[in-house]
Amino acid sequence: MNEVAFEEKEELQEAQELEERVIEINRNAKVVKGGRTFSFSALVVVGDRRGHVGYGYGKANEVSDAIRKAIQKAKRSLVEISYKGNTIAHDVTGVNDGGKVLLKPAGPGTGIIAGAAVRAVIELAGIKDVLSKSMGSNNKVNVVKATFKALDSLVLKQTVKDLRGV
Repeated sequence: MNEVAFEEKEELQEAQELEERVIEINRNAKVVKGGRTFSFSALVVVGDRRGHVGYGYGKANEVSDAIRKAIQKAKRSLVEISYKGNTIAHDVTGVNDGGKVLLKPAGPGTGIIAGAAVRAVIELAGIKDVLSKSMGSNNKVNVVKATFKALDSLVLKQTVKDLRGV
C-alpha cells in the first residue's frame, strides 16, 4: 500500500517539474440552424529539459478544455531522448505524412536554429545546440510528429557498441 502511494507521489512531483508549451490552437466552425458553433483543437508539447518530452493533441468546445486534454495526452506520451552534451549525436531525419524534419548536431554556442514547432520540442527536450530544416508540409502537427520520429531514431555511440558486443 505504501509503495503505491509513494509511486503516485513521485508521479505528481514529476508532473510539477514538466514545462508546457502550446504550439497551436485551431478554431473550427460548424454552421447549424441557430448559427455557428465553434470547436477548438490544441497542440501542446511538455518536457522537463532533461531528456523527457511528449506531445498531445486535444479537441473540445472550449479553448481551455482543449489545452487541458492536450496536456494530459502529452504527459501520457512522454519519451526519453538520448543526446550527447548539449547537442545530438548525429544527423537524423524524421518523416510523418507530408512533414519531413532534418536535425543536425551543432557546435557549442550555436543555439537552436529551428522553426517554432521544432524549436519547442527541442528546447523542452533539453537540447541546446542543434540545426534543423523542416521540409515538405508546414502543418505543425506533422512537423511535431516528424521531429519526435527523428529524436526517437537517435542512438548514442556507446549504445551501438553495447548492442554489437564490442
